[in-house]
Order: sequence, then C-alpha cells, then structure tokens
Amino acid sequence: MEEIIGNKFVTIKHTIEGAPKEDDFEVLTTNISTSSIKPGSNDVLVKCLQLSIDPYQLNRMKSFSTSQNSVAVAFKLVPGKSIEGYGVGKVVASGHPKFRKDDLVTGLLNWAQYVVVEDVNLLQKLLDPTEFPLSYHVGILGLSGLTAYAGLFKVGKPKKGERIFVSTASGSIGNLVGQYAKLFGCYVVGCAGSTEKVAMLKEKLGFDGAFNYKEESDLKLALQRHFPEGIDIYFDNVGGEMLEAAVANMNPFGRVVACGVMSQYTDPTKRRAGPDMIDVVYKRITMQGYLANDYKDENFEEFVSTTSRYLQAGQMQVLEDIHVGIENIPSAFVGLFCGRNIGKTIVKIADD
Repeated sequence: MEEIIGNKFVTIKHTIEGAPKEDDFEVLTTNISTSSIKPGSNDVLVKCLQLSIDPYQLNRMKSFSTSQNSVAVAFKLVPGKSIEGYGVGKVVASGHPKFRKDDLVTGLLNWAQYVVVEDVNLLQKLLDPTEFPLSYHVGILGLSGLTAYAGLFKVGKPKKGERIFVSTASGSIGNLVGQYAKLFGCYVVGCAGSTEKVAMLKEKLGFDGAFNYKEESDLKLALQRHFPEGIDIYFDNVGGEMLEAAVANMNPFGRVVACGVMSQYTDPTKRRAGPDMIDVVYKRITMQGYLANDYKDENFEEFVSTTSRYLQAGQMQVLEDIHVGIENIPSAFVGLFCGRNIGKTIVKIADD
C-alpha cells in the first residue's frame, strides 16, 4: 500500500565562501512515496535517526575546492538539493533482500528526515545495535573512529614509547587519536583552543600534556617546551602554522599524518604557512594524506573489534556534542568552526 511521507531536509541557499553562517542554510520539505521502492531494486528508504556533522562538508559548499574533484563523497553541493552525510537510520522499505523493514543501518544518508539510498553498498546493517548507544555508531564506532584508528595505526605506524603530537585534540578525531596512542604506549600531547578543553585532555583523557594554542605567541617554542626530545608523529588536523611548527620539532624519520586542514577551510585568502623543506629532506620526514574510506574494506572489522573491547573495559572515554532536531543542523555545523564542540558533533533527528 502506497504511503506518502513528508520529508524535511537541509540544504545550502548558495555557495559559501569563508566561515559558514546559519542563514546560509534552509530547511525545505518534499514528499517521498513508498511505492518508489521497487522489489528487486537496490533502493532502500531509510528514516534518519542520528547524523554526523563534519567540517569537510564546508569544502563541498564552496564555489570551488580542489577536494571536489577527488572522491564522490567530496563532490560539490548544489543549492536546493539535500546534503549527503554519514549517519544511523532505520529501514522503512527495501527493494533489496539484504535489508528488511526496521533494520538499523549505518552509512551514507542525508541531512534529512528520510532518504532513498539507491546503492545498498552504501549501507551496513548493525549486527548488535543494543550493545552500545546508537550515537557510538555515528562517532567512535563509525567513520570518525575509523579515521582516527586508521590514521594513527595504518598511516602513522607508531612504535611503543614514541612521542605524538595531536592538533585539535578535543575534536571528534583528535581525542580518539590521543586515546588510542596512550593505550598503545605512546607519549601524547595535544593542543586545543580553551582552558577547559586543555584540562579535559589531561584530566579526563589522560594526555601527558596539552596546551592552549591561542595563548602561545610562538608555536615552535611551545612544541619545543612540550617535546624536548622531539616529535615522532604529528597527527595534523590543522595544517598551516601548526604544521610548520610541528615539522620544525620533529625527529629524523618522523611521520606527519595529514587528516584535516582546518586553517584553510574558512579563509581562502590567508597566507599558507608550510614546513621548512630542508627539515623534510634532511630529517627524512614522511607526510601522507588519507581518507577513512581508503581503509574501510580491509580494516573496519579490526577497528570495531579493538575499539569495542576498549569500550567494554572502560578504557576509552566517549566525547559527544549532541543536538536535537533537523532544524538545528545549521547551528551544529557552524559551531564546528567557532570551537563550540567538544568531541563528536551529532544531530539526533528521531528516536526510532
């Protein structure tokens, strides 16, 4: 029996240059018919329950960014169209036998109440949705967690006892990198943008050290103070002057894990600081960029198993910044660029 479902979704009004504002977005309404899900197709109608809000989406909202030519999830957004994003949802109707009505799934959904996913390979069924809160599958057990885990262990390849510096260490990725590194047996220092966040890194997450980068007039000296014996791995979420300072303090054969470039997202006119290439050459430093999807097929089960074990043992802390209601997606997104969030930013759309 056909059912017409009213669907609210978030879109951009226009391309965005510089820092985003809430009035750059709008909530529109459309209808979805359950009869559009044909048996034997790859289409799955999903009710969005919780959605991941991530900084990289800003590059998709610009008139141009080189990232838009890289992979499908980074392609340029069209004003008036729904915005794809990672999340957790419940199957309403399915044309494919892999998914049944009421299955809980994770994968590429939309900033919306409902979404028709046209490729079942973009979804993954939650095998045990009751062991942890659903929000964990958006953050620590989702792509954010995989980004941290794969970046540290597959790209950074730490050795026990090595010294690791993490920028934006109170964010969705950085806080997990620091915790993984500490559990592995490394010395970890992070930076953040407030006294509260610095205290949290040291007192709640067990970082060996932390500092407020906004209070440092010379980042190179700040890192020298925290790493008198040099940095072995720099997990970079910022780029720019922080990358420049980290490379200046790195040890021979140091590794830079390039995860994000927050310093470039909101100010396209700013001078691009860069590492001293003499340091890169003579210290034989390796710098590698990566995306979580590069490691999803081969490493996801290992990552989930390891992280679940840590969670069950109470060895990892979960930091979440949860907002409620589709109308609050713009506010949650803008907050990422104002330093309002601690941990993973999630918007809860519905209970079930």
